[in-house]
Amino acid sequence: MHHLDHDIDEFDEDYKSKTDVKREMHELQEFALNMIRLPKVKRKKLPLNEELQDAMVLADKIINKPEPLRRHCRFIAKILLETGTEEIQKSLDAMANKHQQQTMQQEKFELLREKLIDEGADAIEALLAECDSMERQKLRQLVRQAAKEKKSEKPAKGYRDLLAYIKEHNS
Repeated sequence: MHHLDHDIDEFDEDYKSKTDVKREMHELQEFALNMIRLPKVKRKKLPLNEELQDAMVLADKIINKPEPLRRHCRFIAKILLETGTEEIQKSLDAMANKHQQQTMQQEKFELLREKLIDEGADAIEALLAECDSMERQKLRQLVRQAAKEKKSEKPAKGYRDLLAYIKEHNS
């Protein structure tokens, strides 16, 4: 008598259906294509092994040839399957976050510039109290010039100079 019940109880936890394997490969191929489409400067910052670096060089050569590029993405996906994508994904996330932080910082400086222009002397004094490296006379002059340009609805040099001065002393 066979013990089939015993075989059924030991379900293989590592089992992947054919659909799961295909989905994973498609995701890796998409990941590979996204890496290929990155600017070379950003791609150099990724922790790629020698085999992946060589694959990227070849990908740059065939980027405008859809079918060879598709096959090459499959090849890169196989390499990624063996090596893993965790470190590369961490680097990509860090790069994206860095850009996001820079954007938020830029917005903060622009809001500060608007506050200085709109509120005048009180905002200038508050900023000078926070940042002692700024020169009172220069800041007042830049704010006055930017306010004048804003009033004439032609923000130009003074407007940009004020932003640059704020960035210089608040970075």
